[in-house]
Amino acid sequence: QVQLVESGGDLVQAGGSLRLSCAASGNIFSINDMGWYRQAPGKQRELVASITRAGFSYVADSVTGRFAISRDNVENKVYLQMSSLKAEDTATYYCSADLGYSLEFGRGTQVIVSS
Repeated sequence: QVQLVESGGDLVQAGGSLRLSCAASGNIFSINDMGWYRQAPGKQRELVASITRAGFSYVADSVTGRFAISRDNVENKVYLQMSSLKAEDTATYYCSADLGYSLEFGRGTQVIVSS
């Protein structure tokens, strides 16, 4: 089992930046891809970005050019650097870890972007 703890969520003005962090613990050797999802009120959870162990990354079209994902395999952490934030980025952001047989999530960290 893997435990994921997110941090870094905050209230920020539109156009601002935030860096989310996620620390993984437990059976970390089972982790393949890591990523970030978000869920806005009344909407489904959506994939924002993901990254493989080797560092190959994917970023959703809605955040391309504004968000970047990175990973530290030594510290077992994954980061989401968010810039040029918009009101529509307001959501709870969840860290994810793909164990192959399951997709695990943390409890989330809230990002609120005021316009």
